[in-house]
Amino acid sequence: MGALRTQIFFNGEQKLAASVGGPEDGPGILFLHGGGQTRYAWNSCAETLAEDGFRVISLDLRGHGDSAWAADGYAIELQVQDVLAVISQFPEPPILVGASLGGLVALNTLGLHVRGGRALVLVDITPRIDMQGAAQVRDFMTANPEGFESLAQAAETISRYLPHRRRPESLSGLQKNLRMRNGRWYWHWDPALFFSLDVSKEAVQARHEQASRSITVPTLLIRGSRSELVGEDQVNHFLELIPHADFIDIQDAGHMVAGDSNEVFIQALREFVTSLPG
Repeated sequence: MGALRTQIFFNGEQKLAASVGGPEDGPGILFLHGGGQTRYAWNSCAETLAEDGFRVISLDLRGHGDSAWAADGYAIELQVQDVLAVISQFPEPPILVGASLGGLVALNTLGLHVRGGRALVLVDITPRIDMQGAAQVRDFMTANPEGFESLAQAAETISRYLPHRRRPESLSGLQKNLRMRNGRWYWHWDPALFFSLDVSKEAVQARHEQASRSITVPTLLIRGSRSELVGEDQVNHFLELIPHADFIDIQDAGHMVAGDSNEVFIQALREFVTSLPG
């Protein structure tokens, strides 16, 4: 597969870490992970598409992974500016691929800056989401503020939350999402994230809907059929906002589609990006 290397970008003083690969003159793809994840969530997919000749950048959102925690907060508008700073590194507008929080950032980036991307892929996120499912995700992310005694304990917590997913034989991958502090393992994302995002559901949804109506580029929504956040009503609402969008439902996958059904996800994304007009 195409090897990825770490590269650091800056939006003003905001440090942003990314994994980069593929030919510099290849068509661009920018991957944006979900809240609480890191750029490594896209590794297999990014490596595959880099090998296919795409120029890929998989970004750690501010406050996640190896990107710096943000002194000025995590409002969507600030994250959009981060994305625009990275987009400027591509010779031509890239395809934006975003999951969950990263998908909302991608959606708003193209909604505000129509020429900022060549196409849009949203992974299990729409402007209208199931609030009960969103609460479950948030509860999982904010649980265990005292950290974990071991990686095995963290893996057990994940297995209880995602019982349908096969537990990995090696725990080494977890070290990309956790950091050791004072003898315990902690999720490596800034806890201030939730306090900095908008708290008004109505205002947030209206903004995302307005951004959606501005999307003119080819668009694909990939949903996990077992998603906690995106049900049939949310999909239908999204397709009303962006009538030209395509939709793929990946069976037996939950909200974290790429992690649940990675090979199927890669194939769906690959078919979409290779079918785009040059």
